[in-house]
Amino acid sequence: MSHYKGLKDPSELDGLRKMLVDHKAVLFGNFKLTSGKESDVYVDIKKAYTDPVVLQRIATGIIHVLKTDMIAGVELGAIPIIAAVSVIGSVPFIMIRKEREHGTKELVIGPEPAGMKVTIIEDVVTTGGSVLKAAESLRSKGALVSEVICVVDREEGGSENLRSAGISLRSLVKLSELMKS
Repeated sequence: MSHYKGLKDPSELDGLRKMLVDHKAVLFGNFKLTSGKESDVYVDIKKAYTDPVVLQRIATGIIHVLKTDMIAGVELGAIPIIAAVSVIGSVPFIMIRKEREHGTKELVIGPEPAGMKVTIIEDVVTTGGSVLKAAESLRSKGALVSEVICVVDREEGGSENLRSAGISLRSLVKLSELMKS
């Protein structure tokens, strides 16, 4: 379990909000989200975290609230984040593939999660559908999954959907906060 506390002051998350806005992580137009929903707002964390300063701020923000044995993330969006959290916080990580039709066909890549408390890390949560599938994959391997930490919660039902599966959602930033920035 990581003992690194990362951000000392919660106001540092205000800096993260500004970084996301400055890196144009919030886009306006007509977009189809992973959830299938149509939206006039798109949150592109990937565009922002290619800047190592932003990625480090995200990782330390997550580490500040992290109490787990392992972390896991779904390809593609969460992988750089879990790698950064792992390196900075000395926490083992698991990568979860969305689908795999070749090679070993394994969806869960990393250390054995059976009996371990695993926190799922996600870049953006809308309805929580991707995270619920990841939790299913981890739970099928014996992992204890009860928490998700995301960078941005779009506040579109993800928290409620996860709660119904016994999973709490924490976010570093809410979309409504980004819209005010």
